Amino acid sequence: MALFAEAETLRLGAAPFDIVARRLGAGPPVLLLHGFPETHLMWRDIAPRLAARFTLICPDLPGYGQSGCPPTDRAHAPYSKRTMAAALVSAMSDIGYQSFSVAGHDRGGRVAYRMTLDHPDRIERLAVLDIVPTLDTWEAADARFALAFWPWSLLAQPAPLPERLIAADPAAIIDAALSGWGSPPSSFGADIRDAYIAALSAPDHIHAIAEEYRAAAGIDREHDRADRQAGRRIGAPLLALWSQSGALAEWYEPDGGPLGIWRRWADQVAGRAVPGGHFFPEEHPAATAAALADFFAAA
Repeated sequence: MALFAEAETLRLGAAPFDIVARRLGAGPPVLLLHGFPETHLMWRDIAPRLAARFTLICPDLPGYGQSGCPPTDRAHAPYSKRTMAAALVSAMSDIGYQSFSVAGHDRGGRVAYRMTLDHPDRIERLAVLDIVPTLDTWEAADARFALAFWPWSLLAQPAPLPERLIAADPAAIIDAALSGWGSPPSSFGADIRDAYIAALSAPDHIHAIAEEYRAAAGIDREHDRADRQAGRRIGAPLLALWSQSGALAEWYEPDGGPLGIWRRWADQVAGRAVPGGHFFPEEHPAATAAALADFFAAA
């Protein structure tokens, strides 16, 4: 596969938090974090567009893709966004980046905002793509949420049910996700679909991804709630982009929309709805890259 042809492969951290990433470009460092059911390949058409102005580090999240699968515990803490964020901050230190900006889509967005809350001295600017905070997501959950975003409830079920269901037909999981959230199948070439299926086929990775969703249903909510009660806020400038045809554009209208929700958590918030479905970074990479470049260059 010729994707990221000019990128350097990095193997960061130590087992079990060994993280595989790709690095390319020159300029201020930007960490790009993928979502479910993707890998770092989701940035394949965005990173080259940003590489002339920024150094891009595109890892597979712990438990995803080629990165390691840490052993878990009863609280699913190794797959909490707090633990993932700490591992990635440490990995960035290992390659010489003591401060950097970060963008995250879907699950990667959850790691990114947790990273900014927990390590405010390390994060210069934060972009979150098609998410609101985990606690707010659960508090507003209803029948629409349960039916549309089935991974949240299905993958959070106790082991081994989700693991067995995914292992039985990982291609069905990938196809349901890629075709069911508003982005056309043409956004994903056959090579990308195959790569995502392969990444969701190994038993240890299937278990790790289910653990990450279990963490979101429990310990991640606890971390968000503790921050809210303590009045902890995101101080870094925050850009929120979301699908104008997706759930965030409609479901959170009573709360002031995604911007209204993020302004409860952060001091400097800007953003807007953008064309495309949930996977708009893969559907419209040029427009997404332009929005990110303008934001990250505005320091």
